[in-house]
Amino acid sequence: MSEREGLHSRFAEADESPGLLLWQVTNRWQAAQRAVLAPFDLTHVQFVLLAALTYLAARRDEPVMQRDLAAHAATDPMMTSQVLRALEQKGLLERRDHPHDRRAKALVPTEDGVALANRALVVVENCDQEFFAPLGTDARAFAGALQQLRDRKNSPGAS
Repeated sequence: MSEREGLHSRFAEADESPGLLLWQVTNRWQAAQRAVLAPFDLTHVQFVLLAALTYLAARRDEPVMQRDLAAHAATDPMMTSQVLRALEQKGLLERRDHPHDRRAKALVPTEDGVALANRALVVVENCDQEFFAPLGTDARAFAGALQQLRDRKNSPGAS
């Protein structure tokens, strides 16, 4: 096979590939998010986990555990643990003894953590509004399509 034969894709043009387009759009969206979060000294994943913890802690009667947070944010448990350590070192969350499980820790956002999550949320939502503005009234359908893909029971390639 010669190098000139090229890639054997089912798509005539790269711009026909939903996966490639999603990758490209995601990279641009993440760059925009990194830019607006930089003044808050938060990475995007730190923001997501801090905001998710703030959200869950205010809406649940039982303590939020790391596995709950990782499941809600759809993040890798090991990566979640590393990010939570960084947020704890910044004084944005505390790990407290779980009231019903001696082996577990309850995650609690600090007052500073809640305040930062809420300040950062304003710029994140404004960034999203600007980023997705070209979709106009199709933005709601786009979000619905993303939810449909996220909620698939049997994702291809998942183990």
